[in-house]
Amino acid sequence: MTPSGTIELPPSMTAPETRRVFEALTVDGAQARFVGGCVRDSLLRRTVKDIDIATDAEPERVIRLLEAARIRAIPTGIDHGTITAVIHPAHHLPAHFEITTLRHDVETFGRHARVAFTDDWMIDASRRDFTMNALFCSIDGTLYDPFGGMEDALAGRVRFVGDPRARITEDVLRLLRFFRFQAHYGQTPPEPAALDACIQMAPLLPRLSGERVQAEIFRLLRAPDTVPVVRLMIDHGILAHLLPEATSIGRLAFVMTEAPEQDDPVLRLAALLETDRAGALQVAERLRLSNADAVRLALLTAPPPDISSLNPRQLLHRFGADTARDLVLLHNPERLPVLAQAAAQWENPRFPLQGRDLLELGVPRGPRIGQFLKDIERWWEDRDYRPTHEECLRELRARLPGEP
Repeated sequence: MTPSGTIELPPSMTAPETRRVFEALTVDGAQARFVGGCVRDSLLRRTVKDIDIATDAEPERVIRLLEAARIRAIPTGIDHGTITAVIHPAHHLPAHFEITTLRHDVETFGRHARVAFTDDWMIDASRRDFTMNALFCSIDGTLYDPFGGMEDALAGRVRFVGDPRARITEDVLRLLRFFRFQAHYGQTPPEPAALDACIQMAPLLPRLSGERVQAEIFRLLRAPDTVPVVRLMIDHGILAHLLPEATSIGRLAFVMTEAPEQDDPVLRLAALLETDRAGALQVAERLRLSNADAVRLALLTAPPPDISSLNPRQLLHRFGADTARDLVLLHNPERLPVLAQAAAQWENPRFPLQGRDLLELGVPRGPRIGQFLKDIERWWEDRDYRPTHEECLRELRARLPGEP
């Protein structure tokens, strides 16, 4: 593979621990190069998050080379040629490097493709998704660009390596990745051939696991300007194959405008959904959200009916400052200034009663205790949190059967 020039690498890619990994991998003649996202983001002067390295050494040899250099080697995906090198530099967090042997796909069926290893850099580059991800770079900054990925990255053009349909057939997740990359890196309209392939192959999307879909959808929603891409997916019927409830593009646009700094995919997903609480929980199940995210999505998508009648202090007390702000942003945006003013002066009061207060009054253990506490807490809220412990007890006694 012929060099295409040189680029300036960020400090993380020239740090002593990085050089140590490269020295270990190349000590007996093997080759190693940075690959993919770290090269792309270095070229675009973006923050490099993960450092991926490609090598022509087979996995067992990679392990031997790392261990000989006293670098911890973890066989995180050895069947697919991936080893993770871990270095513990003094006074720093551990540095992780994902090292993958050059390979080509023998048989593809999603993420579980059967691969064979190779020493041909061009063959490995040919199996990658986008031209901007098929960039290699030596530790001295020498760039290798077999498909014009540098020009595409600088122009903000998301282009598949070779035939879009072939790349998507190899892994349907690449269809979602195309739109995610368009949102984060695209500065030009989607290529017609790529968009046509995505439209035609979108019915295959439900075959993907919820976890993989969640990861891509959340990354898409984290983009600083995700609205045009999401609108494109809705207009072409692509998103409907996964999230038919995701139709409220206007509300998403409003949230992005009013709170652009909130890099919160659950909030943005809630803005996009047009459904009730049950529907929101179905979406959460479909995307395999955590329990906490599922509960939050349902609350933000379909809040309690009385939400608009609560004053700012009640909103802050019941939901906390962050969730109260999100609820108002989604459902009562005209109240945002008043809520912000109340939040600036808010110190969340502690409800004076506890379960043991009811037990001491003879209320038996069980669900009645929770209901009594909830009722008294609402009474306390209605009086602006002023009643004391004794006053709350007095109100409780008045409501207990048999009490004077």
